[in-house]
Amino acid sequence: MPLTTPQKKYSTRELRDLYYQMAKIRIAEEQIAELLNNREINCPTHLYTGQEAIAVGVCSPLRSTDYVFGNHRSHGHYLAKGGNLKAMMAELFGKETGCSHGRGGSMHIIDKQAGVLGTVPIVAGTIPLAVGTGLSAKLQSQSNVSIAFFGDGAVEEGTFHESMNFASLMKLPTIFVCENNFYSSHLNLLERRAKDNIIESSTLHGMPGHSVDGNNVFDVLDATKAAVRKARRGGGPSFIECRTYRWHGHVGPSWDMDVGVKRKSELEVWRKKDPLLIVKRALLSNGLPETVIGSLNQTAEAEVAAAITFAKTGPLPPKEQLLANVFRL
Repeated sequence: MPLTTPQKKYSTRELRDLYYQMAKIRIAEEQIAELLNNREINCPTHLYTGQEAIAVGVCSPLRSTDYVFGNHRSHGHYLAKGGNLKAMMAELFGKETGCSHGRGGSMHIIDKQAGVLGTVPIVAGTIPLAVGTGLSAKLQSQSNVSIAFFGDGAVEEGTFHESMNFASLMKLPTIFVCENNFYSSHLNLLERRAKDNIIESSTLHGMPGHSVDGNNVFDVLDATKAAVRKARRGGGPSFIECRTYRWHGHVGPSWDMDVGVKRKSELEVWRKKDPLLIVKRALLSNGLPETVIGSLNQTAEAEVAAAITFAKTGPLPPKEQLLANVFRL
């Protein structure tokens, strides 16, 4: 999409909001990377750096009453949907003030008020849950939509196809969002699939599909708005493939250079397609001074710093509560 297009479609205020949300996710993730390197955070953590346009582009058109389900790499989804940054950061530190009371860590975050009903590390595990809330909305004649975020590895699970088929059959208000970053852990897409054809799953299961530039928030927004309108009107589900790239490794703060020459050369190319840079250029084209963009970054940095302070100073779960909510025979 040409950079002149968003100038016509989005006001400077809207562009500022998109940029700020994406910058906050980026800054939070890079600060978490430092905390991981310093071993101040010890839970397994999958960073979202490089994919910010997808979470913000998908969640921006949503209402608080719409539902989002994530996976192991869901900090961006949580924050874009309105989740509490302080509670998320405290969760990474294992604190009682965390969104899961310090018991879930990076891969188990939740904010029911914001409509984030949970993230889990089981590949494709939350896809049928989003179908379930879609079914609930239809049975109760509600206008809520449900979003299932998942990676390219999840489309190789049977539950993905079962969920797509059922949602299409029942015309459920569920939107399937595949964040195709071309790697399932350390395996490249074409090491696992005969063809780069994930988008064809939509046709096979009888729903519209859109393959978009996942680094361009405007492309993601356009596709999501169309899918949301369709779902709210009773038109059924949609599938959106967002083609993107994670900057860090599968898990942890490393740059994943151990994968080989191919990954190293790819990362250099994709970093030039920085999702934040696309919005920054649009803001500059709209006449917003560089200094104002800098102030947005500073505000986001201050918000993240306050969240880290909150997390570090919060209490750990009391020992007598360690077995609370644990099923025992």
